[in-house]
Amino acid sequence: MNDEVRAIYAHNNTEQGSLGFYIGGFIASVALTLIPFALVEIHVNSRHETFTHPFLIVIMTAAALIQFGVQLYCFLHLGRETRPRWKLLVLAFMVTVVLILVLGSLWIMNNLNYRMTPQQMNSYMQQQDGGL
Repeated sequence: MNDEVRAIYAHNNTEQGSLGFYIGGFIASVALTLIPFALVEIHVNSRHETFTHPFLIVIMTAAALIQFGVQLYCFLHLGRETRPRWKLLVLAFMVTVVLILVLGSLWIMNNLNYRMTPQQMNSYMQQQDGGL
């Protein structure tokens, strides 16, 4: 390869990370998965006495959002490339679809819960318990 081709390749390949960068991202992702898991495991094994439920929800949400950012940066190279418009557009579409799915599911479940009469709830619960 001549020097001009190497310079073009190096310029176009700037968003690629090194092996150490990928390993660091992987370790951060695993740690951000294991920390909430360990806290919930401690909470369950202590019969719900060590941490409060809101505290655990905040920790799990924060760890999930941080892990989302780590994976976007380390593995999808979203913030490291010179022209991130297309990846940003795909990310925005993905977030929109996920929000529609999650919020739509919550809306449907809430609507079904609202429309169910107490007699229907009792009947449903008896069917689920095996007629107890």
